[in-house]
Amino acid sequence: MEQYLTMLAKPIHSYRPYWAKRFGASPILPMSRAEMDALGWDSCDIILVSGDCYIDHPSFGVALVGRLLEAQGFRVGIIAQPDWQNASAFKALGKPNLYFGVTAGNMDSMVNRYTADRKIRSDDAYTPDAAPNKRPDRAVLVYSQRCREAYSDVPLVIGSIEASLRRIAHYDYWSDKVRRSILVDSKADILLYGNAERALIELSHRLARGEKVTDIQDIRGTAFLRKKIPQGWSEIESTKLDRPGAVEKHVDPYEIKMGKADASCATDDTSSSLAPLPLASEGNSITHVVAMPISRKPKADRAKQVVRLPDYEAVAQNPVLYAHASRVLHLEANPGNARALVQKHGDREVWLNPPPIPLTTKEMDYVYDMPYARKPHPAYGDAKVPAWEMIRFSVNIMRGCFGGCTFCSITEHEGRIIQSRSEASILKEVEEIRDKVDGFTGVISDLGGPTANMYRIACKSEAIEKSCRKMSCVYPGICENLNTDHTALIQLYRKARAIKGIKKILIGSGVRYDLAVKSPEYVKELVQHHVGGYLKIAPEHSEENVLSKMMKPGMEAYDEFKAMFEKFSAEAGKKQYLIPYFIAAHPGTTDQDMLNLALWLKKYDFKLDQVQTFTPTPMAMATAMYHSGKNPLRKVTVDSENVPIPKAGNVRKLHKAFIRYHDPNNWPMLREALQKMGRADLIGNGKQHLIPAWQPLSNKPITTVRGEQLERTVRPRRVVEGKRKYS
Repeated sequence: MEQYLTMLAKPIHSYRPYWAKRFGASPILPMSRAEMDALGWDSCDIILVSGDCYIDHPSFGVALVGRLLEAQGFRVGIIAQPDWQNASAFKALGKPNLYFGVTAGNMDSMVNRYTADRKIRSDDAYTPDAAPNKRPDRAVLVYSQRCREAYSDVPLVIGSIEASLRRIAHYDYWSDKVRRSILVDSKADILLYGNAERALIELSHRLARGEKVTDIQDIRGTAFLRKKIPQGWSEIESTKLDRPGAVEKHVDPYEIKMGKADASCATDDTSSSLAPLPLASEGNSITHVVAMPISRKPKADRAKQVVRLPDYEAVAQNPVLYAHASRVLHLEANPGNARALVQKHGDREVWLNPPPIPLTTKEMDYVYDMPYARKPHPAYGDAKVPAWEMIRFSVNIMRGCFGGCTFCSITEHEGRIIQSRSEASILKEVEEIRDKVDGFTGVISDLGGPTANMYRIACKSEAIEKSCRKMSCVYPGICENLNTDHTALIQLYRKARAIKGIKKILIGSGVRYDLAVKSPEYVKELVQHHVGGYLKIAPEHSEENVLSKMMKPGMEAYDEFKAMFEKFSAEAGKKQYLIPYFIAAHPGTTDQDMLNLALWLKKYDFKLDQVQTFTPTPMAMATAMYHSGKNPLRKVTVDSENVPIPKAGNVRKLHKAFIRYHDPNNWPMLREALQKMGRADLIGNGKQHLIPAWQPLSNKPITTVRGEQLERTVRPRRVVEGKRKYS
C-alpha cells in the first residue's frame, strides 16, 4: 500500500525548507513577543490559535502541527486559549507573514464544554488546573472572527476535529438544528480536514511562494468555497447514486427477452452480433433469445467527477435527505476511489476535495520524531493539566480505525486506513520518556492509539483496498481480505518491555476484541504481560438490534475473548478483570433493550461506575440516525427502516439508570418503569430480582469496598404498592 501512496503524493519530508530554517528548532514554540525576541525573530510566519493550552507533545494537535511546520523552516507562534472577548489577544505575536491557523483543540469545543445532557461541565481537561470556561462555544467560529478583526488581510486557515466534522451541513445537537458548513460561518479561506499534515505542508509552501490562498484549490483533504463548478468536471447528483425516495427497479442491460420469431427475423443479417439465437421449436415457430443492445459509456475519470449533495436548505428541512447526504459522504471516504463533493449553501458552493492520502511509515516517523519538549509550556508553572497527566507516559503507535462504529468520530476524522509508525521510532520514544519526562517510574501507561490492536493491520490486496467502499472492515464480520496477523504488535510489546529501565508496559487503549480473538497468541501476550489488573473493553450493548445500529460485533465475540482472558490470566496465576463499557440511549435502543442489558449486567455481577450516554456529534452516522430516525447504513428512502430514537430527557435518564441498576438513586425510576413494562416480577429482595422493593433512608451511592458495592447499613424502608413503609 505504501508504494501506491508514495506514487500519489509527495513525501512530506521531501520539501525544500523555507528560508527561516536557519533559526533552527526552538526549545519550545513561543507564546509571547519576549520569547520571539529571545529566538531572534522579528515576526512569525504562521500563528496557530488553539482552544487547548500548549503542551509540547505529539498527542496534542497544536504541538504536532507547530513542530511539523517548524521542521519545514517556518517560524511558528502559538496563541493558546486566548481571551476571546476582543481582538487584542490575537495581536499578541504580531501579524503573521503567511496565515492564521485556527483550531478548537483536540476536542470539539461543544463536546468539551457540555455533557450529554447539555449541561456545562465544571472542568476542562485541556486547561491548567482543569479550569472551566477558558474556551468559547463553537471556538473555531469565535477565534476566526477575532483573527479577522485583528488582521483582516491575513489568510485564515481552519482545521482540527471541530472544523473537520463540520465541513458540510451538519446536525448540531446543542442547538437541535442543521447548521451550515463551518467554512461558511467562519468566513475562512480554506478548511483542512482529517489528519492534515500533508495538506498543511503543501499549502504553507505554496503560500510562501506567493500563491494566493483563493487560487489554491487542488490539494486533497481541503474544503473551500466556489461560485460554480469549473470546466472539465462532470457533475453527478448524489440522489442518482443512492436514491433517497421511492426506489425504482434498475434496467438490466444484460436482460434477455423471450419472444416468437417473425418474418423480419429471416431477413436479419445472421452475422450480426444481435442476431436471434434459436432456442426451441414450437410447432411452426421458433422461440428466440434476443440480446438487448449494450451501450457502454467511456470509463469516466473519477479525478474529474464531483458528487453533488443535496443543498443545505434541502437537508435542513428534510431529515431523509440529511440521512442520505450523510450516507453518501461516508461512502466517498476511501482515498483510493473517493470523488470530490459539492454542496450548495445559498449562492455559494462548498467544495470538498477527496480525502488526504494517508501517511507512510516513514512519514509517520518524521512526524513523531520531532524535538518535542514533552511538557507543558513553562508559562503554566506548576499547574496540573489532566489531559497531559493522562498521556505523559504513553506512546501513540498508529492512527486511523477501520471499525467504523457509527457513534465514533475517529473514522470520519483519521480515516479507515491504518497508518503505523516503525518499531524503531516507537522504541526510541519509549527511551525518551524514560530519560526526559519528569516523574517517570518505569511504567509506560499505553502503547496504542484509536485502538490498541490495529497496528500494521491492513487489507491483503492493494487493488481491493483502493476500490473498497465498505464502511467497516470488521462489520458485520471480519472481512476475508483483512490481514489479522498480530505478529508485529507482539514483537513490539516484547521489545518495548525489554528496554532497560522499563518495569511495565500497560495497554490503555481499547482492545478491538473481535479482532484480537483471531490471534490467541496476541491475547495471551496482552493478558499475561500488559494488563494491570483491569482491562477496558467496549461491547457497548448486549442486544443485536442495537449493536447493528452501532456496527459493533455481537456478544459471541465478547464471550470468546472473555474465555481467553480468563484462561490466560489463570495460567499466569493472576486475578484480573474485564471492565466493559456500554452506551445508553443510542439510536435504535428501546426500553426493553436496556432492560435486557441490565439483566445481562446483573447476571455477570457488573456494577459499573461510569456510563456513557450517547451524544450526537457532528457527521457521525449515528447522529444522522438520531436526527432523521432513518438508518443510513442502508439506502435511505421515505419508506426505509425507521429507527427508534430515545430523545426525550426522561427516556435518556431511564436508559442510563438501567445500566446503573445497582444505584439506589435510580431505584424509584426503575420501579416505575418496570411496572409500566409489565415486569414488576423483577422488583424484590431475592437474587432473581433486578432491584429491591425497599429504599435506603439515604440515597447516597452505595459504599464500595474492593470494587464490590455493599448495601448501606442503614434502616431500610420498603416500597409496597407504591407506598413507603418502614420495616
